[in-house]
Amino acid sequence: MSKELLHQISVCVERGKVNKSAPFPPDMKEQDGADELTSHAIDLGVSADLILSEGLVPGMERIGVKFRENRVFVPEVLMAAKAMTAGMNHLRPFFQSGEVKRKGIFIIGTVMGDLHDIGKNLLGMMVEGAGWEVIDLGVDVPSSKYISALEEYPNAFIGLSCLLTTTMLNMGKIVEDIQAVKPETKILIGGAPVTDDFKNKIGADWYSADPQGAVEYLNKQ
Repeated sequence: MSKELLHQISVCVERGKVNKSAPFPPDMKEQDGADELTSHAIDLGVSADLILSEGLVPGMERIGVKFRENRVFVPEVLMAAKAMTAGMNHLRPFFQSGEVKRKGIFIIGTVMGDLHDIGKNLLGMMVEGAGWEVIDLGVDVPSSKYISALEEYPNAFIGLSCLLTTTMLNMGKIVEDIQAVKPETKILIGGAPVTDDFKNKIGADWYSADPQGAVEYLNKQ
């Protein structure tokens, strides 16, 4: 029973079925969504850790792979993230109590001078859906803010995002500033103008053209 229920949760996340009243996707209209099914699983005594690892995470992984392969697009990923969040809301008390452990902490932000956040938000949702705690610093983030966050979360990974070619220089400066004070920090970069060659040029640790690549890198650490 619990195995089938966990599979249903993963399908709801993958398809973006938030709750029973949600009209999307049309073929799942009036069916329970990630919200109700996660609550039901908890009521049945399924562990929060199992709900996360066998329900929510597999759904986000599948939608991430589809996004990488251009089989779904940003709206579908956003709906999947909403469904994942609906399930995660039931699990947060278990995270806070320490019953369920996060894989690690990922600090993200759009670099100084850039106000675009769609890519950053997608990444944050998918990384959280993979079982990480995400600290989102927002947009137009200077070096000092990343470094302050690292002082609070010293073992965290850093994610830098930008959309404008004019802010790529700021990304390089932020990497330099972080490495000057926290040289052991792993820094991931991404955004429309960013490339693997640019990653090598500025000395970042990882580049991915899609959020799933970043998730896979983090999960290997």
